[in-house]
Amino acid sequence: MGTLALAAKITHVPSMYLSELPGERFGSRQDAIDGHIEIGRRCRALGVDTIVIFDTHWLVNASYHINCAPAFAGQYTSNELPHFISNMAFAFPGNPALGQLLARVCREHGVDTLAHDATTLNPEYGALVPMRYMNADQHFKVVNVSALCAAHYLNDSARLGWAMRRAVEDHYDGTVAFFASGSLSHRFAQNGLAPEFAFKLWSPFLETLDRRVVQMWTEADWPAFCAMLPEYAAKGHGEGFMHDTAMLLGALGWSDYDGRAEVITPYFGASGTGQINAVFPVTAQTGRAIPAAQAASAQGYQAAGRL
Repeated sequence: MGTLALAAKITHVPSMYLSELPGERFGSRQDAIDGHIEIGRRCRALGVDTIVIFDTHWLVNASYHINCAPAFAGQYTSNELPHFISNMAFAFPGNPALGQLLARVCREHGVDTLAHDATTLNPEYGALVPMRYMNADQHFKVVNVSALCAAHYLNDSARLGWAMRRAVEDHYDGTVAFFASGSLSHRFAQNGLAPEFAFKLWSPFLETLDRRVVQMWTEADWPAFCAMLPEYAAKGHGEGFMHDTAMLLGALGWSDYDGRAEVITPYFGASGTGQINAVFPVTAQTGRAIPAAQAASAQGYQAAGRL
């Protein structure tokens, strides 16, 4: 019935907002902003009506959660980095029906998921920053999914992504995009050193690891990447423990996925972290559920219950 038309791994660095403002950082993230604008343009060309965002800034401690209020509007100040994002206005419509559908189908596939449409909960900046540049005219409806999962397994996040695609393609009358909103390595610069690392990675090891991962994505080496994802999430300081990435790859077919990622905004450093905008072409799924064992490689890297 419905269509998953576009999938992407996107940055949401708050320095993009700073880049708009007068001062020494003015214009410094225009390449990332332009990447968001291009991805938004592609969504429009494909007829996307709703963007589903796997947001690594929405922390949850039990279950998976979907924020699908009818509309979102307000002013946002980051509690983490209030000197980067302060009083940023936002407004865009939601899609309660799709949010409830996604949650229902996830539960049917054994992934405990709750949808919230009658809520005062607003999205975090993992959704707000991308929508500022992709959706300034409120063209797209937005559904936000928790992806900073403190007590969840990566295999469940992969299965959630797979189930959400099934919900869209089997039951939804419309066209959807899925975004994994989060960095690659996410080791912030040590306190007091942030200005020195504004445009750099924290360590050569993390940069080398990230660049190799991007190469794997562009070469479609998904079996190897999926096998290493739990260890990469732990040792590479993956943002949100890489649950957003697991969700996205689950939707695309996990290790059976055969698409080659297209880099829209080349890999860059920000406050010590590794960032990118990349589109993952949507290809045909195998039509079968992702087995838990297939998506749960390296369970030994559970590390405090976070994988």
